[in-house]
Amino acid sequence: MLRCTSLRPAPRILALILTLASGSLAAGQVSVTTYHNDAFRTGWNSHEKSLTPTSVHSSSFGVLQTVALDDQVQAQPLVVPGVTITAGAFKGVHNVVYVATDNNTVYAIDTASGQVLLSPNFGPPVVKPLNCHIYNPDVGINSTPVIDLTSNTLYAMVYTQQTTGPAYFVHALDLGSLTDKVPPQLVAASHTLTNGTTYTFNATYEQQRPALLLANGNVYAAFGSFCDKAPSLSRGWVLGWQTGTLTPLSGNQITDTQATAPGQYFLSSIWMSGYGPAADDSGNVLLITANSDPSGTTYDGVTDIQESVIKLSPDLTTVLDLFTPSDEATLDENDTDFGSGGVMVLPDQTGATPHLAVAAGKEGNMFFMNEDDLGGFSTQTNNVLGTYAIGPCWCGESYFVDPKDNTARVVSSGGTSIQVWKLSTTPTPSLTNVISSAALKTVGTGFFTSVSSNGTANPVIWALTRPTGKQTTIYLYAFAPDLGVKAMQQLYLGTAGTWVVDGANTNLVPVVANGEVFVASYKELMIFGLKPKGKQKK
Repeated sequence: MLRCTSLRPAPRILALILTLASGSLAAGQVSVTTYHNDAFRTGWNSHEKSLTPTSVHSSSFGVLQTVALDDQVQAQPLVVPGVTITAGAFKGVHNVVYVATDNNTVYAIDTASGQVLLSPNFGPPVVKPLNCHIYNPDVGINSTPVIDLTSNTLYAMVYTQQTTGPAYFVHALDLGSLTDKVPPQLVAASHTLTNGTTYTFNATYEQQRPALLLANGNVYAAFGSFCDKAPSLSRGWVLGWQTGTLTPLSGNQITDTQATAPGQYFLSSIWMSGYGPAADDSGNVLLITANSDPSGTTYDGVTDIQESVIKLSPDLTTVLDLFTPSDEATLDENDTDFGSGGVMVLPDQTGATPHLAVAAGKEGNMFFMNEDDLGGFSTQTNNVLGTYAIGPCWCGESYFVDPKDNTARVVSSGGTSIQVWKLSTTPTPSLTNVISSAALKTVGTGFFTSVSSNGTANPVIWALTRPTGKQTTIYLYAFAPDLGVKAMQQLYLGTAGTWVVDGANTNLVPVVANGEVFVASYKELMIFGLKPKGKQKK
């Protein structure tokens, strides 16, 4: 169902979209094979029958298993039921959650028992790259992998210390054995700068933090910097490889191709707090860039595209469209990254503007855009459909359809609270805040959510708090977005792990699948679900 420029497909039935996007459904179970559930990054699992506003409360819902891991986890877990494990001591069919750590270990874990089925390691991680403070102390698999169920392949980006220095390798792993199906592909690329010189990808200075994207028969990865420690040597890259063979795409993108800048400060990094680039119906790739030179003078929307939502062609050769806030220079000057958040593409809507997107960043404004005409750049105004205050956002939006009116909702999570926005498509698209949560036990820089429902019935919004101090507790929340009048009804609040890196934001996302919620954090995976009948409190 790819969108083409000459002929648009009819708006799709939302339930069908999400059934296809979430992975194959086997025996009534759902797979979560990519960051935030689908390539649009909606975060919505519309096939959850067990976890409802009635069943999710502290007397009946809680921790079922806690699994020890070898390092901190920045990546989101992925879930596939009915996997035939072909290696190790636990061969046979299992429902599996896959978790990747900063020690370059990929775990396959039985979702019911918590048994570690497989845990291969793919090389030593890079210790404290450029002395970037947000790691404890190493960086390995930092981004969320992606799974292709058509070939039973898990794609992961491994950052490893070689004798010649740090290097990235793309791996294509068999789901059943977690062994390489083809030789790992060393990440290498080059691009021409404005003065005709060649700029070469250097893994020492590039951080691969955003989730991987599977689209168009390719795996895509975006790169940023390590704490902006080497702004003269780091720029934002978008690269791709063909699935199966891992053959690199001939085209790539650098978000800053300028040869000089005040203070030789480039960047325009892509990090998005771990949120993955999105793909629209046509397979175009959408992402958000962060700050460039703090002079605020280098933006031109062509050779330096900082602080912007960017739409790239599937072959990565062309910037098709962009939106840059009118205060771009101020964002650069104050390190107020628009690119601290991700961009979510909404499923097709009725009306004259069927293709929509939302994005927010550190400044705290959520921009509502026509995905077919993102808005460009003007110093006078933001040419978007709407601008909504949500609070500082190291975050990304979620989406669901509310059963009360069968109308789309956008879930924002900037600042310390969740806000739900009702979508109106006529006469022109707009968002209206309909309900909010009370403040969560979190710092005021946003957090991540997911949504579960059974079709559109019984929606539940799940959220993880963002800790920043040493040994800080992570909390899992569940809210019913359509049962309250002014504030969402809180269904559950429980401890969901810890974080130990002082001053470092986490990028953790709750994953809901088949009656369970998966939370990976520092050296552990916690699996939540409905307690056995005998252990439920009356």
